[in-house]
Amino acid sequence: MSDGKTSVLIADDQELVRSGYRAILSTYPDFEIAGVAANGREAVELAQQLRPDVVLMDIRMPELNGIEATRDITGNPLLSGTRVLVLTTFDVDEYVYDALRAGASGFLLKDADPDEIADAIRIVGRGDALIQPSVMKRLVEDFAADARQARRPRGEHAEAIAQLTDREAEILRLVARGMTNEQIADGLFISPATVKTHVARIMGKLDAHDRAQLVVFAYESGFVAP
Repeated sequence: MSDGKTSVLIADDQELVRSGYRAILSTYPDFEIAGVAANGREAVELAQQLRPDVVLMDIRMPELNGIEATRDITGNPLLSGTRVLVLTTFDVDEYVYDALRAGASGFLLKDADPDEIADAIRIVGRGDALIQPSVMKRLVEDFAADARQARRPRGEHAEAIAQLTDREAEILRLVARGMTNEQIADGLFISPATVKTHVARIMGKLDAHDRAQLVVFAYESGFVAP
């Protein structure tokens, strides 16, 4: 962030959509538009040049789709401070789960209200996950169960989970339910700062980029049942 503002890169292959988001976000004093990209490859290149706080990423784009672009951005150590917020047309997009696995911090419907868009950017910009409740249940039911059969072996999942303390395991279950640090703190009668410390340790042990990946891991591994 510069001067307290969240810098945003907009990536969408439709000019009307790019212009619309730019116009909307320009009305919020705490945002600055770092740039716009018309395809995934351009999004990756501009992210490397501009190092924005948040990238609004469309999934279906030419040259390089949003999933691959997300993976390139979140996998780049130089862009560790950049978060990706995926934009989707439908409430359950078949590619959303893959986008989260690629490192996206969450997703947002393209028809969301301006204030919802702004709030989503703020949430992701501060390092939290944004998985809308209206789509979480379907997302988990439709994709997580299948993914458990196709992804890495359960033994590796079990080995990673075995590293967690009882408290960390408890907090991971609450994170997987979409609870914030404040909500978890209230429920466990500890401070939000303590929860934040535990979450950071869990991410390190599970090699997770952010909270969204913790949610994916929890369901995909079978640690939390869909």
